[in-house]
Amino acid sequence: MANTPQSKKRARQNEARFNVNKARRSRIRTFLRKVEEAIASGDQDAAKGALREAQPELMRGVTKGVVHKNTASRKISRLSARVKAISA
Repeated sequence: MANTPQSKKRARQNEARFNVNKARRSRIRTFLRKVEEAIASGDQDAAKGALREAQPELMRGVTKGVVHKNTASRKISRLSARVKAISA
């Protein structure tokens, strides 16, 4: 356990940051799951709409440091390719 006042404060800050990041990650996963479900249902309009909502959420995760930029770009790219493939 932390002993000095500085290390106690750091422990509090880390826990608060952990909770915020956890909520952000959870929110991103929820949006991604909605896209996955729309793709699975085969409804291209719903999938496009869900993807349009998920993109800013993922990129916000990048700016907040929860997700790496390349990871977010890769997920968006792969999802958009799958959404596009529904019509084919």
